[in-house]
Amino acid sequence: MLTIAVDTMGSDNGSQPICEAIKSFLKQYKDVKIIAVGKKEELASLDGVCEVVDASQVVPMTAGALDVLRMKDSSMLKAINLVKEGKADGVVSAGSTGGFLASATITLKMIKGVKRAALVTAMPLQEKGKFMTLLDCGANIENSSEELNQFALMGSLYSKVVCNISNPRVYLLSNGSEDEKGTQLIKETNKLLKENKKINFVGNIEAREAILDKNVDVVVADGFSGNIFLKSIEGTAKYLSKLLKQSFTMNLKTKIGYLFAKKGIENLKSSMDYKAVGGALLLGVNGVVVKAHGNSDEVSFKSALNVLYKMIKNDVVNQIRQGIE
Repeated sequence: MLTIAVDTMGSDNGSQPICEAIKSFLKQYKDVKIIAVGKKEELASLDGVCEVVDASQVVPMTAGALDVLRMKDSSMLKAINLVKEGKADGVVSAGSTGGFLASATITLKMIKGVKRAALVTAMPLQEKGKFMTLLDCGANIENSSEELNQFALMGSLYSKVVCNISNPRVYLLSNGSEDEKGTQLIKETNKLLKENKKINFVGNIEAREAILDKNVDVVVADGFSGNIFLKSIEGTAKYLSKLLKQSFTMNLKTKIGYLFAKKGIENLKSSMDYKAVGGALLLGVNGVVVKAHGNSDEVSFKSALNVLYKMIKNDVVNQIRQGIE
């Protein structure tokens, strides 16, 4: 029986969507126990469904690691501590990103040999149902070539487990596909990745190709570049969505045109739907830690639970431990 700790507080939409996601998830998986941590009065719908641990404090979105560690009765810290104490195999939260990731790293500590933890997410590509793994997408500001080399291994493992790709093709984010392109960091990392026999390294890749090429499985980047890359894509997707809406609501003719194009537009939205992924995983710490979207609804939070379940089930922490060794 697997045990998952859920921080039910701190999300933009409150605890109700999280409770609904928990109930839906437990109907699907019978080999899981969930410990929901939060204000008991807000979790009444979970009575008889799962274990509930009362917590009086809600971590604000602006909180950092030290803030979380001081809030001893917060739902976030209590949920993380369940993993530390061996009472849960993994933890998920839709609360403060910085506070959650930093406090989880400090509390659970790094896997021996791992230089830095990385935030990894699966991004939907043009081909429906296919995802690209990106890391680091924001856990760090600066990284060394040795750290990026480890990220490549951890990202490859994630791609195998979550995206079901047997031999993931790994790329290094750069300003050109040639080996000699990029900063000194990129050049040094390129050499290390070529020598890494545990991954299927293809070469450097530009940002535009990373999202357009359906053959890309894993993209490795330092946390600063990866975060900008991720947010640029999110912003572009929102911008295109607004343009489409404006174009089809100009007049009666365009509204009629929308009726003919509706199916294609719905397929486009479906292929780029972040809810299918649900959140990002912090790789490199002693425990499975998933950060769900701050504005998670029932669908996206259940997707985050699915990611957590897969990573626990496939013993990814020990796989990383063995890979690093």
